[in-house]
Amino acid sequence: MQNSRHKLWRLSVLSAAMALLMACSQSAQAPAQAGDFAQDTPCALDGMVLADYPGPKGQILYADGQTEFFCDTVELIAALLHPEQQRKRAGAWVNDMGKADWDAPRGHWIEAQSAVYVKDSRKRGAMGPTLVPFAEVAAAQAFIAKEGGKLLHFNEINADAVALDGGALHDTRSH
Repeated sequence: MQNSRHKLWRLSVLSAAMALLMACSQSAQAPAQAGDFAQDTPCALDGMVLADYPGPKGQILYADGQTEFFCDTVELIAALLHPEQQRKRAGAWVNDMGKADWDAPRGHWIEAQSAVYVKDSRKRGAMGPTLVPFAEVAAAQAFIAKEGGKLLHFNEINADAVALDGGALHDTRSH
């Protein structure tokens, strides 16, 4: 009799443990995902309407569920690199310009920190000179062959490369 109770007790404990594990796995959140901006979505830093300007865009999803969009990757990366801008983030994304349309980039979001970037190309974004993101090195190299520039990985970008002191001066539509 005691052997049967012991087996029943072990079975109960095992069942409870499995139920707990299943509950934990079901409550685990799915990875954060990028969303697209609306036709009238303003840039978080300067209020420019994203859809009105060419070139790659960026977005940050914060842990509290708030999303901020940026009209240029320079602004996004500046926000990621400057300590005074640090808030708990769920993710940050940029358009993959190997797939997105330069004049009206939508979708094709890739993680900002896993992208490769082209600096100093002839192409201009919303803020003038921009960092052009790509999911694949081969696409970035093809872009460089056509538009010039230098390939950088996210960890090679420093605060000086995304200084926001005068980029808007290159944009004649904002004046």
